[in-house]
Parts: sequence; C-alpha cells; structure tokens
Amino acid sequence: MFFIDTSRNGKSVYDATVNQSLDNYLANDLHKKGHGLIVYINQPSVIIGVNQNAYAEVDLPYLKKHGISLVRRTSGGGAVYHDFGNIIFENIVVGDTADFGNYEAIANPILDALHDFGATGAQLHGRNDLTIDGMKFSGMTMFKVGDAYAAGGTLMYDLNMDAADEVLTPEKDKLSSKGVASVDKRVTNIKPYLKPEYQKWTAEEFKTHLICHMFGVDSLDQIDTYHLNDHDWQIIDQRLKGKYDTEEWNFGTNPGFKYYRSKHFDIGTIAFNFNVDNNVVTDFKIYGDFITGGDITIIEKNTIGTAFDQNSLAKAFDKSDLATNIGKISGAELAELMLS
Repeated sequence: MFFIDTSRNGKSVYDATVNQSLDNYLANDLHKKGHGLIVYINQPSVIIGVNQNAYAEVDLPYLKKHGISLVRRTSGGGAVYHDFGNIIFENIVVGDTADFGNYEAIANPILDALHDFGATGAQLHGRNDLTIDGMKFSGMTMFKVGDAYAAGGTLMYDLNMDAADEVLTPEKDKLSSKGVASVDKRVTNIKPYLKPEYQKWTAEEFKTHLICHMFGVDSLDQIDTYHLNDHDWQIIDQRLKGKYDTEEWNFGTNPGFKYYRSKHFDIGTIAFNFNVDNNVVTDFKIYGDFITGGDITIIEKNTIGTAFDQNSLAKAFDKSDLATNIGKISGAELAELMLS
C-alpha cells in the first residue's frame, strides 16, 4: 500500500468539490497500479449520493444561509455532512479487484487503529457502517471502473452535530411528501471514546496518527508516497470544469411529480417519484442511497408507459436486469412499493 498526498503547493485542499473528484481521477486517469490511500478533510459541505434527490435530502435554505457547499459524489450512498472535524479516507485500488464489495477489508485497518487509540467498542455493523455502542460514526461506499475501484468513507471525529442535524433535515411543508431525509439521530463522534491523552488531538492530528498507524510507521515521511504534481492538478481542474463544479451536476433538478414512494430495503433506500395518467405511468424517476455500478435509467425507461398494476409493473421491473442496475431485489417488491 502507498499513500497519495493530495495537498497542492504544499497546502491542504479543503474544497469538497475538488476532493470528491479525486477518486474519479485517480482510478480513471492516473491509474497507478497497486493499493493507494488518500485521507483528507473538507470545509463545511453536504455530500450526496449520485442517485439522490438534493431537494429531498437537504434543507437548501439553511445550506445557502450558512455558506455550506453541496457536492454530489460519483458513487452511491446517502447524504452526509462534512466539516473540519470530519475525516474522509479512500482506498484507490488498481489492477486487483478481488476485494471489491468487501467492506470488512476496508474497515479493519481503521478499526485496528481506533482500538489502539482507545475506542475498543468500534466495529463494522451491517453492510457498510462503523459504529460504537450502536451509534454510527462512519458510512462507507465504493465504485468500480474496469480493473480499478475506489472504496472509503467518513470518520466523524469531532463533527458539528447541530449543523449536521439542521442541514440534513428538509423543510417538510415545502417537500409535501416528496422527500425523506438521510439524517440519522443515532450517530456519534469518535473523539469522546479515545484515551484521555488522545482526546487532545485536533482533527488534523488525528488524521496524521491514523495514517501512520495504518502504515505501521511513526511519521508521514516514512511512508511510500505519491505526490500529486502540476500535471495531475491540471487534469483534475479540467475534469471539474463544466461538470462536477456545476449546479446542474450537484443540485440536479427536482421533477416534482405527483406521487412519491420510499422504502428501505437490504440494498439501501429506494425512492420513486412518478406520475400516472389513465392508469399508465407517464413519468418516472428513481432516487436512493443504494450502491450500483449499473444504469438506473434503463429501469426508468422500461417503467414509463406501463400499466399501473402489480403484474405489469413487476414484469417491467424484471426485464430491466435489476441485479445489475439497482441491486438484488425483485420486480414484485418494487411494484408493491410503487402501489403502496
């Protein structure tokens, strides 16, 4: 494993729009063989999954009032709040994808460090969450491109919980049943669980100690490191311009269709926003925090024009290769959700 230094001209980058694009660049463009690791901190930001509806997940007036950035990642997962008390880690693996989908392999180096730092109750819970005493402090996600994948997550070290609670709670009267929030009250910071002498660490100091522990060294200069250079940053800037730095990408559009259905399944939360006319589906959009390498627009296209009944909807969903395009779920289950 090697470390990837994402500082620019010797200074840390806190711009969430830039940082969220790094995994895409490292996996697709740099494509450096082996197992790389990046660790960074964002300024106050809300990060949403590629398939989420920003208008249903975020209190946008609060976000704009407090100067909080909104950034859409290129992978799935739910909406999360970042600030200077939050650490983000990502493994960029090129050439060997055998561990793709294995969240335990990603979590164990983090958990080993936390256990040694005093948070002995930290553990992997469910599919991709890290918890202490039943409370979540990290959510992980991953995406695959050819022979490369990126896998990582957040670590709530000393996050502003009040800000997170406010910005991830939408205005319910404005949404009028067209959205649900991803905010989870059962969350916690790591800092109170560390040994007393380690609770004095700032988030930057915690980040440094975490990296050193993961590499088994005493200082960062002992780690095999690739430093992003001027050529790398030139390409990153080009990739951002006109897509990832636009409101069209980050905010998207709220279709505002008449009907909204949402339910949490084993593969994650799935939400449908749609219109029905003369018992036929005329408009249809899928949202959610599910993680897929497929194309949900295939499902959307197959559903439009379908009769609004259990049998017809189930058939339309089943012919859309659900396992590839959204996850392991049946057409009948999705039809029941739509009709509920």
